[in-house]
Amino acid sequence: MQDTNKLWNLVKSLKSPEYKWIDLTHELSPETPHWYGFKPLTGELLFDYTDGTQEEKLAPMRCHQWSVASQYGTHTDVPVHFHEEGRDMSQISLKELVYPLVVIDKSKECEENPDYTLSVDDIIDWESEHGTIPPNSFIAFRTDWYKKDDIENKDENGQPHYPGWDIEAIKFLVNERNIGAIGHETADTDPSTITTVEDSYPYPGEQYILAEDKIQIEVMRNLDQLPATGSIIFIGFPKLKNGTGFPTRVYAIAPAFE
Repeated sequence: MQDTNKLWNLVKSLKSPEYKWIDLTHELSPETPHWYGFKPLTGELLFDYTDGTQEEKLAPMRCHQWSVASQYGTHTDVPVHFHEEGRDMSQISLKELVYPLVVIDKSKECEENPDYTLSVDDIIDWESEHGTIPPNSFIAFRTDWYKKDDIENKDENGQPHYPGWDIEAIKFLVNERNIGAIGHETADTDPSTITTVEDSYPYPGEQYILAEDKIQIEVMRNLDQLPATGSIIFIGFPKLKNGTGFPTRVYAIAPAFE
């Protein structure tokens, strides 16, 4: 009986005051932060539960039909997003939806320099304080970018300025630390200094992480409420055949007292 209740007791423990549950997801609406190339979410009311209407007699319920870009708001990217032979959303395994969570905080640096790029040296410095990043972890790059009204952060000339990953840092995490996935608060993996340069290869970091058969999450929030180590991240999205990505509900469970 004790073994039978082991998982149930685990759930009870995780819901106790000993832990806090942090929503890392933006609310999904037309106002949700999203990549500039996508139209805002739209919806059509299909049925309503207004008394006496023909719709009520047919189906006494309220439901909508939504139209939204696959990479809208807080979302997961899967390998097929950038690579034709990559796995789609229906092929992502259940064990790829839960990870130990590592948070690398560079929010102060990004406040001083909005074009900040997370480097290998940053990772090494982080490890000197917190220990070596464990295998199969989810690495979240904290910038506090979710607090901005305009995540493109355009200057007076309309030029975007936002931080991102150095591709060498991603390669280091994949090849030297065997990480499971990455995530960030911006709408791009790569910094604006790369994505906005004409005639350049605009998304090398994103191309790379997806080519390595990993997933990533973009437009995250509330990473400032989490410790550097010790949390667990949970990811949920539709099991969509041929899906390249989709708005995602992502959350973390962390120790309540640090």
